Amino acid sequence: MINFKRFAIWVKATRAPFLTATLMPVLLGAAISWSETGRFDFLIFFMVLVGISLLHLATNMCNDYFDHVTKNDWLNKNPTPFSGGSRVIQEGAISPKRILAFSLVFFSAGSLIGLWLNHRMATNVILFLGITGVLLGFFYTALPLKIGYRGLGEIVVGFCFGPLVVVGSYYSQAMKFSWTAFWASIPVGILVALILFINEFPDYEADKAVSKNTFVVLLGKEKAITLFNIFLWLIYIIIAACVIFRILPWAILITFLTIPAAFRITEVSRKNFDKVNELLPANAGTIGLHIMVSFLMSVSFLLKAFF
Repeated sequence: MINFKRFAIWVKATRAPFLTATLMPVLLGAAISWSETGRFDFLIFFMVLVGISLLHLATNMCNDYFDHVTKNDWLNKNPTPFSGGSRVIQEGAISPKRILAFSLVFFSAGSLIGLWLNHRMATNVILFLGITGVLLGFFYTALPLKIGYRGLGEIVVGFCFGPLVVVGSYYSQAMKFSWTAFWASIPVGILVALILFINEFPDYEADKAVSKNTFVVLLGKEKAITLFNIFLWLIYIIIAACVIFRILPWAILITFLTIPAAFRITEVSRKNFDKVNELLPANAGTIGLHIMVSFLMSVSFLLKAFF
């Protein structure tokens, strides 16, 4: 019999609702493959999605453990539904050692799926992509690299959930690389990086206390929010430029339907970057924008395939 209370605690520990950051780029890579090659293998798509999702959840738990070790999450007085870790360790719901153990189990399970995919591809491309993802995920907060503590966190997250996943998803279907997939992955990667970026504002004091050098800590809140909004609008500039130079299909301009949402995020973030609760609509809005833009990009490639 399922213990729903315990199940809910583990959903919280893994931060499973954030798996949209994995689902959308996997879907985009598969959609581009179908539009360019006509190939779509549902089993491969499903296994790629499950494998990367396991690595994503493993990374979340690993980050919780090492942010516990550095006292980062313990010092955080402003946790929100979007930042400050899952809090299961701080609340005593799950022990730190158990979080680390389950993280390693999830890393292992995701890696096994990656090895199966690599064997099925009969090349080592998936192997190299997978190793890159595992190492970046584990050492995002783990010693000795602690990537997220060294001013590289946003860049690495954008790379992993942008080019690495989109190109990997495309390759698993098409068995080749594609510049279209690469350029399409850039706006998606930026958006995931912006999710992390906006979620760092409530964590500013705790991050600064343990020398976790996020963009917000390095720049200060006022300069950081300016940079956040520059990259927010850069997404649409990149998409427009790719259409002008015929890198991406014209149908991808349907992503411009999300511009009103981007305006709302800009307005809220500029006014409330130093206020925790008032900033929450921008935190949620950035996640929503990532989902909407990524989904509409996938739809544009499906439209290209049909018409």
